[in-house]
Amino acid sequence: MLVDVKNVTKSFQGTKVLDDVNMQILSGDRVAMMGPNGAGKTTLIRAMLGFYHINSGKILVNGFDPIKQRVKVLEGISFIPQLPPPIKLSLDEMISFISKSSGVPKEAIYEEASKMDLDVKANKHKQFLKLSGGMKQKLLIAIALSKKSSLLVFDEPTANLDPRAREHFYKLLTNLDSSCSTLFITHRLDEIEGLVNRKIYMDLGKIVEDEKI
Repeated sequence: MLVDVKNVTKSFQGTKVLDDVNMQILSGDRVAMMGPNGAGKTTLIRAMLGFYHINSGKILVNGFDPIKQRVKVLEGISFIPQLPPPIKLSLDEMISFISKSSGVPKEAIYEEASKMDLDVKANKHKQFLKLSGGMKQKLLIAIALSKKSSLLVFDEPTANLDPRAREHFYKLLTNLDSSCSTLFITHRLDEIEGLVNRKIYMDLGKIVEDEKI
């Protein structure tokens, strides 16, 4: 089992954001996670990644605890946030750091970026922070796909992409290894319907619907 979430509860300042959540993700699951703002979707993902300590329950990712064994958890996950982080490194510095820390060859990142119509080498001296929203998102997608993780987590990954870039992105996802699992936080099920086999709907901190599609 790739992800095992059991009876997880998380509160912020007395407000329960995750309420006894149970969820399992198996190898090859392609999941669309939906729900209104404040439903708990991003909080659940951040708890899986070890950003948040949960109040009760248990989370295991690839058999590892996200808090106690966070390095092991992150080795097997690629995460694309909705809002790109404010990284002040140049693209060259950023890619060098990622290559050394995760073992992903630079050329693999360049190759995935080119499939998204992003010429990294031509922009390598530019600060990541100063790129357009679309360029930032393309690079983050390229890094995530080049890592060859067992689980790809996307939080509204196409929010800053133009229609052509979205088309490239979805085409890349059709070529993923069948054992790779994906988890999309999205409001656009119609766009990814052909890429997912399961739909989870959250509301008020609970999973209220989980079905195969």
